[in-house]
Amino acid sequence: MKRHVDYTWRLAELMAARGMNNTTDLIPLLAERDISLSRPQVYRLVNQRPERVSLQLIAALCDIFGCGPDALVTVTAVNARERHTATNSGPNVVPLDRTTRPRRANILDE
Repeated sequence: MKRHVDYTWRLAELMAARGMNNTTDLIPLLAERDISLSRPQVYRLVNQRPERVSLQLIAALCDIFGCGPDALVTVTAVNARERHTATNSGPNVVPLDRTTRPRRANILDE
């Protein structure tokens, strides 16, 4: 059975709970842990859902907020719906009778 796995990135929620309202508040805290990110990188990290994050960055964020990785990322997995196909049904094609052909129209000028 196939499963659909998704995740929620919750860094903005953790920052709000700590009273950090600006994304730039995170830059010096990351720099203390030898991670240097630019302002646009930190903005995207906080406000968008990242596809790839290094384990060093996750470890630094966990250290900053005093939490585990499960507080940063919430994982949801559900069973994918199976597609059911109709059984005992013929092909989805209408047979054409090729013996009869339409007559050509004759247009008369008046």
